[in-house]
Amino acid sequence: MRAMDMRKWRMKTVISWSSPRDEMRSRIVRLAAAVGLVAIGTAAHGAGAASEPAEWTFRNHVQPVLSKAGCNSGGCHGALAGKGGFRLSLNAYDPEGDHYNITRDARGRRIEFADPARSLLLTKATAAIRHKGGKRFEAGSRDYRVLAEWVANGAKPPAEDDATLERLEIEPKQALLQKGDTRSLTVRAHYSDGAVEDVTSWAKFASADETVVEVDAVTGELKVVGHGEGAITVWFSSRIEIARVTSPFPNSVPEAIYAKAPRQNFVDDLVLEQLRSLNLPPSNRASDEVFLRRAYLDAIGVLPTPVETIAFLTDAAPDKRDRLIRDLLTRSEYVDYWTYRWSDVFLVNGRLLRPDAVKAYYEWLRGEVAANTPWDELARHVVTSKGDSLENGASNFFAVHQDPESMAENVSQALLSLSIGCAKCHNHPLEKWTNDQYYSFANLFSRVRAKGWGGDARNGDGRRTLYIADRGELIQPRIGRPQPPAPLDGEPLPFETDRDRREYLADWLTSPENPYFTKAVVNRVWAAFMGTGLVEMVDDLRVSNPPSNEPLLDALAGFLIEKDYDLKALMRLIMSSETYQRSSDPLPGNRDDKRYYSRYYPRRLMAEVLHDAVADITQKPSVFDNLLNRDGSRTKTGFYGKGTRALQLFDSAVDNYFLQAFGRNKRDITCDCERSNQPSMIQALHLSNGSTLNDKLRAAGSCVDQAMDGADAGQIVDRAYLLSLSRSPTAKERAGLVKLLSETQAKEKRAAVEDLFWALMTSREFLFQH
Repeated sequence: MRAMDMRKWRMKTVISWSSPRDEMRSRIVRLAAAVGLVAIGTAAHGAGAASEPAEWTFRNHVQPVLSKAGCNSGGCHGALAGKGGFRLSLNAYDPEGDHYNITRDARGRRIEFADPARSLLLTKATAAIRHKGGKRFEAGSRDYRVLAEWVANGAKPPAEDDATLERLEIEPKQALLQKGDTRSLTVRAHYSDGAVEDVTSWAKFASADETVVEVDAVTGELKVVGHGEGAITVWFSSRIEIARVTSPFPNSVPEAIYAKAPRQNFVDDLVLEQLRSLNLPPSNRASDEVFLRRAYLDAIGVLPTPVETIAFLTDAAPDKRDRLIRDLLTRSEYVDYWTYRWSDVFLVNGRLLRPDAVKAYYEWLRGEVAANTPWDELARHVVTSKGDSLENGASNFFAVHQDPESMAENVSQALLSLSIGCAKCHNHPLEKWTNDQYYSFANLFSRVRAKGWGGDARNGDGRRTLYIADRGELIQPRIGRPQPPAPLDGEPLPFETDRDRREYLADWLTSPENPYFTKAVVNRVWAAFMGTGLVEMVDDLRVSNPPSNEPLLDALAGFLIEKDYDLKALMRLIMSSETYQRSSDPLPGNRDDKRYYSRYYPRRLMAEVLHDAVADITQKPSVFDNLLNRDGSRTKTGFYGKGTRALQLFDSAVDNYFLQAFGRNKRDITCDCERSNQPSMIQALHLSNGSTLNDKLRAAGSCVDQAMDGADAGQIVDRAYLLSLSRSPTAKERAGLVKLLSETQAKEKRAAVEDLFWALMTSREFLFQH
């Protein structure tokens, strides 16, 4: 056939596909079958059993084949510009666009209806002709057959009446295995028309914790490599499900250990239940000295004074720990500490706002913490805020985030611990959120406006008026029109409504039925006291990142709802539990536990708490008088007087080398990853030779002079330990230090005492919460 005739024939074939002339299509299918290229018809749907459909569809079969083969991955044709002139949507988020690019783009050259086996879609993927992406599957395989039969049947486009994926079934859903065991996973897709298909070969697999279980991303074959509870995430057609694997530790723990373990509330019941299933023995109760220091630092961010330490340690009442917890949560330092921690979440940042706006934002938040405003009410105040930014500090949230997309992303991150930013360009690769859902959610903020100044939040004096316009929509770029405004997984609103869309969002957000809102704040509070979140990282509450103890997270969320979102009630519950009060000293059987709370996990003090501890002990507060701007320049704050503590600063832009070196949260984005508690050489050098600690100890009238005032060597040692470590020295420690100080010449006495304080305040016991 001449080339011109071939082009005409091909065009005629394509036209017949897009018209009602089904006879031509049937002849092509029969022709392909006659030469053995494809098979016509497959097994019919079974009732509840996995089976193959009578006809492959683009949405439910062709796209999963391409996704599993990696054809629409970010490194291949799913890249923004595609590859080799051929572009697919990343992980198949745009079925209509993908169908067009496969069947119509480049004059339909990728599809050969008369001879499906010669389609570039197949010859490239099987490497029958040169393909930079290599061979993606074998000729004659099931994947090959799906694409070939789909082409032979006319390459039908996705249709509105296609069966939709309702759920995934994983077998086994939960498995109890030992280290070294292997197991294959089976994945079945349940569709709206009642069909059930085995989609194991098209699913993608990943392990949430590869120290416990590894999984072959292609086959779903898992292998247990450690001990604990692991999870396998299964992805198919933008749907994610979890399979759990329990691998007990190789310990022999008598049942009596768990039966006799002390319990204070349901936290202990659920933790001990998991420890039993994992063969992890719980550590003993922490001593009074350790608990006292721990409770002070976790609840209010300061060390107990020597007077407070002695009073607690000499108190013989059995309820003294409970009374201490109640007292701590009523102190003014509690307001300082938790205002600072929530400021990390809401980004109170002088690099993003003018000073007066920062002050208004901070003082609003401090007032909410001081009043113990229920968390759901506080969230509503932020989300629906409007008015003058200096009179209603909460409205500055919408100065930090000035476009609908960033407003949506940061409300989601701060209040739901969900990162939805990936869905701005395509369906989320690690979550269920789609590109359409992203723009529906962001469209809830499309009418938020401000007047007084605009653009850079650092312009002017920071005063502006936030209001809601009566019109305006956010366009979804992929389709060129707005998505109906809707919360994530929520019902859409009509485009025209007299109600502020954010009020509808606040109703959905704070509803007890919202599966994320309550768990997000519970997880943040739990991590603040326990050092490790039930979900790690605490800002990553996605389905594919399951909690280490799901029943406990559910129970804590239920408790907070029952208590009307009273965060102090949640804190009292956690602190009064035996789980929180366990020793940090590991037992031989729980030394490797890092997630199941068989013991308390030591961690370095956060930068601001450590700084204030140094200032409080030495009695030499720092002076905070400069803001560090983004360009490196400095501006006078004018806000902070002498004696201001780091935890009383309005924002994270205040210039202080110690805080910077020890990893304070920069508050550029809402993410706990912005704060670092990792050790570094800079920190070690600053403690050894830097000005913060050394200058404060050397200063006249510091704790060194106070300890030496009329005291003998024994009293100096006792005071140094009580101030620094909130305990008395052991007999061995005291004897050695008293001997050393007694033998020191008078002219070197002060230097020796200074060195004593320096040694204690650079020790692991001081630097770490334990």
